Amino acid sequence: MRNGRLGWEAEAVYRARVRGCLLGGAIGDALGYPIEFDSLDRIRAAHGPRGVTGLVPDGDGVVGRVSDDTQMTLFTVEGLQQAHARERLKGIGGGWPRLVRWAYGRWLDTQTQPGPAADVHGGLAAQSWLYARRAPGNACLSGLKEQDHVPDPMTELGPPGPVNPGSKGCGTVMRSAPFGLAPTSDDFAFGMAARCARMTHGHPTGYYAAGALAAIVVRLVAGESLESAVLRALRLLARHPGHEETSVALTRALDLAAEGAPTAEKLESLGAGWIAEEALAMGVYSALATPDVTDALLLSVNHSGDSDSTGSICGNLLGARHGDHGLPQEWLERIEGRATITVLADEFAAECVRR
Repeated sequence: MRNGRLGWEAEAVYRARVRGCLLGGAIGDALGYPIEFDSLDRIRAAHGPRGVTGLVPDGDGVVGRVSDDTQMTLFTVEGLQQAHARERLKGIGGGWPRLVRWAYGRWLDTQTQPGPAADVHGGLAAQSWLYARRAPGNACLSGLKEQDHVPDPMTELGPPGPVNPGSKGCGTVMRSAPFGLAPTSDDFAFGMAARCARMTHGHPTGYYAAGALAAIVVRLVAGESLESAVLRALRLLARHPGHEETSVALTRALDLAAEGAPTAEKLESLGAGWIAEEALAMGVYSALATPDVTDALLLSVNHSGDSDSTGSICGNLLGARHGDHGLPQEWLERIEGRATITVLADEFAAECVRR
């Protein structure tokens, strides 16, 4: 999972992009969470003809709250960080599937328990704010409750997985950007994300969308443009049987972005974001369709559908491309758990470049 040490300038850029990916995802999540189940007409009626133009209160009147999308993304990071440390300290590779699965088990505890257990003294499981239940996905819950499935790193991709084999909900892709944050190949990141997505969602489109996001993030962190990264992911997808739904959705996003003049109506032509390939395509379209980070984030959430997931994916992409300094700072300051996310990002980046 590890490449050689980066030079100090490249390391600084890398750290900024890791922070940006995680914090950008949280911003998009927080923008979309209060309007997740609202139609576009209702959003415009409540917030004006442009829809939401910034962070708005949720149903409890709180601004900046994140959902299960950010929660699961952070636990993904924690599992991967532990896998890197295990490899570095013990020289034992290949442990990432079980460590990520255990991390998702800790996330499941946050959704079923009122707060940290008395014997939990560190890590994300000790963070009380993460025990909030924010509309977690049914397949994520049922897959983790009913199964202890740990994928073989060499498992062939293509056939439906053993857990929820018919499910391709966006709960796979919204948590998978961190697989692309370690300095590794896009092919390896794709495989890690896809196989870990099969822990909860067995439909190939569900886990291919997760793999594609991770592969795109790898290239963004390396400094490529988003369009180039998506084209690389399409070539990678084409090698796998059953890739067509994911590839078609990404191709539609690229074509739509090339038409210019982004609108919510164009975004909605890609779907509602409840299923994995739609959420990925909508996040990619939003990040591609306008060069302005703020406008892209707002575009990604103003639609009739899973606004927090599409916003989270768009934010992951923008943050990985531009780093945390390229994100809207006035929004960033109000995001729930910002300090925890920043520390986790820096610790993960440090672990990934440590020898």
